[in-house]
Amino acid sequence: MAEHISLGLIVLDQNKCVQYWNDFISRCSDKSMEQALGRPVTDTFPEADTKCLHRLIEQTLGQGRHPNVTRDGSQRAIQVPFNLFNDQETQEQNWLLFPFFGAENTPYFALMLLNGADRVEADKQYEIGSCSLAAREIEQRKLAEKLEQANSQLLQSEKLAGIGQLAAGVAHEINNPIGYVSSNLKALAGYVKDMLLIIDAIDEAKNTAELKQLKQGLEYEYIRSDVESLIAESEDGLGRVIKIITALKDFSHIEEEEFRLADIHHGFDTTLNLVKSELKYKAEVIKEYGQLPQIECIASQLNQIIMNLLVNAAHAIEDFGCITLRTGCENEWAWFEVEDTGKGIAPEALNRIYEPFFTTKPVGKGTGLGLALSFSIVQKHHGRIEVFSEVGNGTRFRVWLPVRQPDALDAS
Repeated sequence: MAEHISLGLIVLDQNKCVQYWNDFISRCSDKSMEQALGRPVTDTFPEADTKCLHRLIEQTLGQGRHPNVTRDGSQRAIQVPFNLFNDQETQEQNWLLFPFFGAENTPYFALMLLNGADRVEADKQYEIGSCSLAAREIEQRKLAEKLEQANSQLLQSEKLAGIGQLAAGVAHEINNPIGYVSSNLKALAGYVKDMLLIIDAIDEAKNTAELKQLKQGLEYEYIRSDVESLIAESEDGLGRVIKIITALKDFSHIEEEEFRLADIHHGFDTTLNLVKSELKYKAEVIKEYGQLPQIECIASQLNQIIMNLLVNAAHAIEDFGCITLRTGCENEWAWFEVEDTGKGIAPEALNRIYEPFFTTKPVGKGTGLGLALSFSIVQKHHGRIEVFSEVGNGTRFRVWLPVRQPDALDAS
């Protein structure tokens, strides 16, 4: 095998005398191994750096392993003129020295030499490979940017779908109080007209009997009692509208895109006020809140997760069921979860629920982006999301979030 490899191989004993070299060395040096056998390598190759060889041999014996050195002009073991490549002579080699032991544990050293032209060719191939790799990295970077843009568009699409759903629920919730406030105002307008007639009659009435008769005819006592009721109802209705608008503002946090301290419980309550129309005919909502500190987060994005989980829970319940909200804290991690008594998720679908456009809902019921968006938000918050589901018995989603966001170094 040594005679057929394209490497130079010289075997030396511990006195640096030649014991063998292969045909590659003979062809490159135009010297016969028989002439050099048993003689110091420096007799055959005066160019050999015996100090370097001696140092390397001692180093090899001391370490029990070979030192791998690439010739850079400052140190060299031996110069063998290679003249087999492109008819150009070159004396540049990479070389390797390693120990082995013969009969009776006699130490020997194998000195291997590689033609410099091979290294030039290898460098050329490496350069070609590096350019190809760089081009591939640029292509992958562009592809990653396109995927990021597509992902952003998908998430924006889900946000718009959520806003549309939210708007429909808010409109429904606002419509009821606004409806009876409007009706009350019409009734109050009639009552005010009658009251003004009574007030104007004071100046023209000849005696109190006429005033009493007018008051009885206009049902003054009924108007007086009903006015108080109408005002109280209208105040209550406007209060509900204000509560919904405030909840919408707290839910959106449009101006917030930075991590700030926020109360998860407040986010739950705010979101419940907004999706009340989705839940009140489908489930009883039970709150089992634990002790939670304020956590560092983007509140509007967490509210988006809560809304997605609540709406999914409502859609999973076919008749009327129960949705339970829980929170807790373990060490430096806070968690919240939404559990429903719906139909559950099949085991084969659990591994796909975070894929964009994948949904277990009927056609037209969902976009398949809610959980994908939620998963993306949880990752952005350096958290994790877990799901536990049993077909026929419901599903439980738990979201874990760090109480304080790690800095960039810790996150990486």
